[in-house]
Amino acid sequence: MRLSPIAPPFCTTHTIALIIYIVIYLKQEFPLCYFVLSPANMCTGACSKFIAVPLYILALVSIICNIVLFFPDLQTKYAAEDREGHPRITEEVKYMGGVIGGGIMVLIPAIHIHLTSSGKCCANRCGMFLSIGFAAAGVAGAVYSLSVAALGLANGPLCYWSNLQNPFPKWGVPFANSTGNYLTDKHMWNWCILPKDVVEFNVGLFSTLLVAACLELILCLIQMINGLFGCICGTCSGKEVGARAPFSAPFHTKRNAFMEDLKW
Repeated sequence: MRLSPIAPPFCTTHTIALIIYIVIYLKQEFPLCYFVLSPANMCTGACSKFIAVPLYILALVSIICNIVLFFPDLQTKYAAEDREGHPRITEEVKYMGGVIGGGIMVLIPAIHIHLTSSGKCCANRCGMFLSIGFAAAGVAGAVYSLSVAALGLANGPLCYWSNLQNPFPKWGVPFANSTGNYLTDKHMWNWCILPKDVVEFNVGLFSTLLVAACLELILCLIQMINGLFGCICGTCSGKEVGARAPFSAPFHTKRNAFMEDLKW
C-alpha cells in the first residue's frame, strides 16, 4: 500500500505540536514533572546522588592508574632516569589524562553533583542548573582521558627493544607504526626487553583508563539531562516535597485531564 505524500509532513507537524504542548503544560504545572519523569515518582536529586558516587570511584581509579603508569615494572628508577633527560616513560603517560581529565575534571563536578542531592546548599533549581555546567566540564575531562588512553593503547609503550629487523637493542616505541596490531599479536610483546612485562603493564592500565573514561562520559551526559529536568521541574528536597504535598489531591485529576488531552 502506497502512503499518501502528505502523510509525513502531517505526522511531523502533529509530533512537533504535541511536544510543544507537553513542554508548555509542564512549565505551567510543575507537579506533573514528577509523573512524566518516572512512574515511580523518582527524584532528580536522588538521581544526582546515584551518579555522583560512581564518579568518585571512577575518578579515583583514573588517578591511581595514571600515577602507577609512571612506575613500569613497579620500579622508580625509570622515572628517575626520565627526569634526568633519558626517555624511559611512555609519552602518553605524561599527558596526565587520568589525573587531570578523568580525575580532577571529573572529581570536582562529582562533588557539586553530590551536593544537589544533599538537601542543603545546592538542592534547588539553581544548583541543578549549575550541575549542567559542571557535568559538561566532566564530559570534557572524560573525553580528554579517553583520547589519551586510546592514543596510549594505539602507540604502545616506550621500552628497550629489539627484533629481527632491528637486532641492536635501543630505547624507543616499537609499536608506534603498527596501528594497534600488536594488541592482538602477543608474540610482538616479546620485542620489549625492559622494563619487564611493560606491554602487559601499559595495556592493562590504559585499558582501565579507557573504560573508566567511557563510564564517566556516560554518567556526566546523564547528569546533564538530569540537571535540565531538575532545573525545570525542581528537586525532591524536603522543602519542595513539603510544598508539593497540598497539591497531592488534585494532582491525579490534573494528570487524568492531561492524558485525555493527549488523545486528540
